Amino acid sequence: MSTASSSSNASAAKGDQQPMNGADVLVKSLVDHGVEVLFAYPGGCSMPMHQALTRYGDSIRTILPRHEQGGAFAAQGYSRSTGKIGVVMATSGPGATNLVTAIADAKLDSIPMLCITGQVPTGSIGTDAFQETPMVEICRGITKHHYLVTDLADLPRVMKEAFHIATSGRPGPVLVDMPKDVQLGDFPIDMDPEMDLPGYSPEPAKVASETIKQMAAAIKLARRPVIYAGGGIISGEASEELRELIKTTGIPTVTTIMGLGSVSPDDPRSLDWLGMHGAAYANYAVRDCDLLIALGVRFDDRVTGKVEAFAKDAKIIHVDIDSSELNKNKQAHIPVRGDVKDVLGQLNKIVQAPEIESWQKTCTDLKAKYPLKYDNSFDGILQQHAIATLSKITADRETYVSVGVGQHQMWAAQFFKFRQPRTWMSSSGLGTMGFGLPAAMGVQAAHPDALVIDIDGDGSFQMNIQELATCFCEKLPVKVLLLNNQHLGMVVQWEDRFMDRNRAHTYLGPIDHEEAKGKSTADRFEYASDRYPNFVQIAKGYGCGAATVKKKADLEGALQEMIDHDGPFLLDVEVPYQEHVLPMIPGGMTVDDMLLD
Repeated sequence: MSTASSSSNASAAKGDQQPMNGADVLVKSLVDHGVEVLFAYPGGCSMPMHQALTRYGDSIRTILPRHEQGGAFAAQGYSRSTGKIGVVMATSGPGATNLVTAIADAKLDSIPMLCITGQVPTGSIGTDAFQETPMVEICRGITKHHYLVTDLADLPRVMKEAFHIATSGRPGPVLVDMPKDVQLGDFPIDMDPEMDLPGYSPEPAKVASETIKQMAAAIKLARRPVIYAGGGIISGEASEELRELIKTTGIPTVTTIMGLGSVSPDDPRSLDWLGMHGAAYANYAVRDCDLLIALGVRFDDRVTGKVEAFAKDAKIIHVDIDSSELNKNKQAHIPVRGDVKDVLGQLNKIVQAPEIESWQKTCTDLKAKYPLKYDNSFDGILQQHAIATLSKITADRETYVSVGVGQHQMWAAQFFKFRQPRTWMSSSGLGTMGFGLPAAMGVQAAHPDALVIDIDGDGSFQMNIQELATCFCEKLPVKVLLLNNQHLGMVVQWEDRFMDRNRAHTYLGPIDHEEAKGKSTADRFEYASDRYPNFVQIAKGYGCGAATVKKKADLEGALQEMIDHDGPFLLDVEVPYQEHVLPMIPGGMTVDDMLLD
């Protein structure tokens, strides 16, 4: 422990009232709230806070990303995999605005995140000063709450409230904007003030026993019930209660993409996930159910398709901690505002199994009739095969998977088996390309002994490829399974299905290539010397291990080399781009319009 760190911490421990500058107050607040890791990129208006971080270096680890967005997605990865708050810090102006996409991402996926930004001095606010941006105004609609701190005396209260708001009720991101003069100001501070949050009541009242009995009665009477479980099960730490309900009742269960891991895919009642690219059997079961038990979900359009046709003949129970979600997109017959863990705990004490043997058989038969599948006869490597093989060889170890956004994201959700909650990191509501690598970085920081894999596409990967430097320099041995098809695969799929295969800026190589524009006539796109860029050389340039693989027979050995490598590693897997993610329900349509081949 350094002398500076020792003296600072010793003085900070003397009492509630001690002269501290604003930067030290902020960092001490982080330490007092249990923050062990944050991701921070310095600049002119955040330098005092970074100096303070060096004085608390024995209590908190600061990881330097190579882009502020990368740092914010890393904070999300840390949060999603632990349930703790993720913390990111950036300077004013462009540093702060580089956080905006990740803040919006956290808001849509209900991820608790604290975003700290430097700001120009209070006297310069509103003058269009160098690197000034009005972050509170920019982020007003994409944060759960936001603060511009103009008085140092308010800072301890603001920090206490920020942590409380971000993590209570339905979680979400909170912004704290810190002018430089507030960081440098010096004043005796009470580090444990009262919060001032009139009207904020995030914790719902305990659900009445009569409501629980009503839910139990509806379940007992149902003959074709389905449980529909979402991200609220994960964030509410209610996976065990959900699994107990399934075991007690035998009700077939679907999840959203956000709910992956809440139900073991090995459970005979698991119907995996539903929606636009969800399993056909999951979608058919929901279409035909007479009771839909919706737990911690928001009836998102990618799940429902044409919302009025979704579970149209079913009675709906909807449990959510956020009352604004109840009856927002779909009317519920039994709307329940409550903590899903507590509600399920109460329900499990009284619920009785319904008589649904015939329905269980129907769902089992649907699963057998419409399996998730791919062309096993192809002699190269298909994306689905690569993911399924990775899932098989990592099944017996602690493994976390993050993804970018696109076809590879959907295939990872389909073919990787997530048996535990918080092992799957996906930008789901916002669908942000570039999420995978930095999110994996944050997961690895939280779980240093675990295997952390970013399953990515070449389009998504290049959006935050610079974070390979962070992985190497910060000793974060993230593995990247790069499914390289040289295209924006999901957009290509829509071109193929709905736009007469006309290529419109979806090829990621040089523009003089025959596949770069116009109508495509290729059946299999063969990559050879024209593959672009050379990801293996790039990864090695960052100090990471790297290799490429094209032949199916070589795949398992290459995956094992990636897993066994001591440090970050990129495996560049050459795959065709004509593969489509199936099933597919076209946007705004119904299960009856589902494309199966």
